[in-house]
Amino acid sequence: MELKRVVVTGLGAVTPIGNDISTFWKNLVNGVSGAAPITHFDASKFKTRFACEVKNFDPNEYFDKKEVRKVDRFTHYAVAAAKEAIENSELDLDKIDKDEVGVIVAAGIGGLTTLEQEVGNYFVNEENGPRFNPFFIPKMIADIAAGHISITYGFRGPNYSTASACASSTNALIDAFNLIRLGQANVILAGGAEAAVSPSGVGGFNALTALSTRNDEPEKASRPFSKSRDGFVIGEGAGCVVLEELEHALARGANILCEMAGGGLSADAYHMTATHPEGLGAKLVMGRALKDAKMKPEEVDYINVHGTSTPVGDISEAKAIKESFGEAAYKLNISSTKSMTGHLLGAAGAVEAIACVLAIRDGIVPPTINHAEGDDDENIDYNLNFTFNKAQKRDVRVALSNTFGFGGHNASVIFKKFVK
Repeated sequence: MELKRVVVTGLGAVTPIGNDISTFWKNLVNGVSGAAPITHFDASKFKTRFACEVKNFDPNEYFDKKEVRKVDRFTHYAVAAAKEAIENSELDLDKIDKDEVGVIVAAGIGGLTTLEQEVGNYFVNEENGPRFNPFFIPKMIADIAAGHISITYGFRGPNYSTASACASSTNALIDAFNLIRLGQANVILAGGAEAAVSPSGVGGFNALTALSTRNDEPEKASRPFSKSRDGFVIGEGAGCVVLEELEHALARGANILCEMAGGGLSADAYHMTATHPEGLGAKLVMGRALKDAKMKPEEVDYINVHGTSTPVGDISEAKAIKESFGEAAYKLNISSTKSMTGHLLGAAGAVEAIACVLAIRDGIVPPTINHAEGDDDENIDYNLNFTFNKAQKRDVRVALSNTFGFGGHNASVIFKKFVK
């Protein structure tokens, strides 16, 4: 069968560097870090005492007072990002067929803060018997963000969450893309949300020695591809993308931002938390995305890398790009926007896909900040253009985004300029 074409018509974001698309993109291009001392809880006894938190966010703008307490923070962010994406898409909610509109919003973890609070309260008050909030389970489960969005707007198409750790929201985008091009929906709001800046989130990643401990200068802690990198910076937030079948978008006169061209999936089949040292899964997933998009490596202008600022992960991804793209690797721009947003875990893929869409729209590649001159690593080829420290203007016709998750889950998506 002939697959339908899928385009992007709306974007929404809640991030550590901006609670809307305009602010997020401005700060991303200007190289602004979202890292700062943790305010969500007292982190004074933790090895890492900073994070990329969402700032100045008021859930009361999206929920009434009673509902706010029934919903975990990750769902607050998801609903806010969804609202902006839907408004940005200019979908006429009174005219569209809501049976043909789906929601696939991922979370790698879900309501971690809710889980902590409820279980903690139980053990503190154990002698009084089990007393749990009646909304404990629906607040915590990872699929509830998608559920809230569909209930809010009456969208009755495919509705679920995907979970593949830090690749979760890229998986959501790929699922949405495939459902639309197979004719299973006209429109799908896809993305991810996460809010794991909490005692167990920070403490758990500290125990893995995965987080940076650069407490004296948190804004410089996320430094992908620099020799002095010492781990990732945990972040939080949400990103939502409105994906739409091309003819449906044209029929309503939508503003088409770009086209989604392909997606790829693979597994490292190697280690519970580490990427394959030779980047085998990364090479596979980028190759599959290119094959799905019917593209050659030299057609890609920009790669938004997973680039978490971990000692092993950055090396393996750089190797994978060199081997996958050959000589073309030296002609494209590479950047890690996690150097500014931190690692949004299950929301990372969606937010970084949005960065790709905006790079195509505006012809600007956002930077990889915090790289010091001469801070070399013999395992990384610095002849590659990592877009260090300053954004670069470029006609971005094709952009690829990588996400890799614990368990060896890999997902890549490709966007391209829309040509009718």
